Amino acid sequence: MINVARKRNHAYAVQYAFSQGLSAPASLAYDWCTDYQPYDFAIMKEKGSRKIERITENTILLTESTRRRNHVIKKVKLVRLNKPSFSWTNTHIGGPNRHSQFLYRIVPEGKARSRLYFQGLLIQYSRKRLGSKELMRIATEERRADAKVWRNLAEALRRESGHR
Repeated sequence: MINVARKRNHAYAVQYAFSQGLSAPASLAYDWCTDYQPYDFAIMKEKGSRKIERITENTILLTESTRRRNHVIKKVKLVRLNKPSFSWTNTHIGGPNRHSQFLYRIVPEGKARSRLYFQGLLIQYSRKRLGSKELMRIATEERRADAKVWRNLAEALRRESGHR
């Protein structure tokens, strides 16, 4: 019998945040943002597919596949909706960043505008130890990528809602 030692993965908590203005009232923006559809990746200007399973009125299971650097990445996410506070959580329960959690909250800014506040907790697994500079680079990269997706979503919401 051959005994193969497996290297243990190190886990790191990478936190980042941003906000995005939305050209729609908070209630409309919340409903639009949480109306998950298979074609959402096209709106985000990304390639991927999504299976949506409503577990309860306020719980959704998303199974997503995307392509990055010639690799297919599959993620399973549990989304918990909280309409009274215009907020929701997205927790990765499967995939490369399992246990990551993302918080979204929409706040009214007048009658026709609102703002999305995003907080990310990315659990980054690595076979090697990562230093603070590398973790800061990952946080900056993730923040930039997620903010870009939300700029695309905000523009689509503006077009679809007819608000300026």
